[in-house]
Amino acid sequence: MNAQAMMNKIKAGQLDDAFRRVYVTDGEVAKQKSRYMELLTTFAETFGGDREVHLMSAPGRTEICGNHTDHNHGKVLAAAINLDAIAVASKNEDGVVRVKSAGHQMNVADLADLAPNADAFGHSTAMVRGVSARLSDLGYTVGGYDAVTTSDVMGGSGLSSSAAYEILVATIIDCFFGGGTLDPVERAKVGQYAENVYFGKPCGLMDQMGSSVGGAVAIDFADPAAPVVKKVEYDFTRSGHALC
Repeated sequence: MNAQAMMNKIKAGQLDDAFRRVYVTDGEVAKQKSRYMELLTTFAETFGGDREVHLMSAPGRTEICGNHTDHNHGKVLAAAINLDAIAVASKNEDGVVRVKSAGHQMNVADLADLAPNADAFGHSTAMVRGVSARLSDLGYTVGGYDAVTTSDVMGGSGLSSSAAYEILVATIIDCFFGGGTLDPVERAKVGQYAENVYFGKPCGLMDQMGSSVGGAVAIDFADPAAPVVKKVEYDFTRSGHALC
């Protein structure tokens, strides 16, 4: 459906259950509905209102324990948070990725040239190209799309804004070209590769894993190439606790 039809569904409450699965509380759902509708309006203004669109989200993460142990073969306990990067995206047929993020210039990546470029270190376009390149190397189909994004995962806050962005990009590609089949752990590894090789940051895997798997997650990195990942079922709402 196009942007206006998606906004009508949001207004009618038809996506409330989907929002609640991500944002949990009724108050947060109400706030997020306005946020997504604003981004849908931005997409229509940027790329046209007649395009078929999809909504995507990837959360930031916090480390409950295990600071920097991920790249030292240790164990971590991480958790996704209710601050996230979101996108309105639409598939295109020209083999080019265009991503307009709030407050930033349009990022354009031609999928015909996905070689790493040190001059692009630190730029979000590098992450877009890195995720596409790694998925292609692994045998996944990649293709062009147009997207607008916004994020309330604050840059430089230690909540992994870059990992959230990488997981968001991988989710878009998986939705349009992979049928939603990409395993969360593989998706995290793809994001880490993009950050290490294309963005120029030698991070471990905890950031991307926390965003990709979601919820609270325990990870054993004794073998970094094959981390042992276990979801930790814990309901902060029912316990009367909050993670701040």
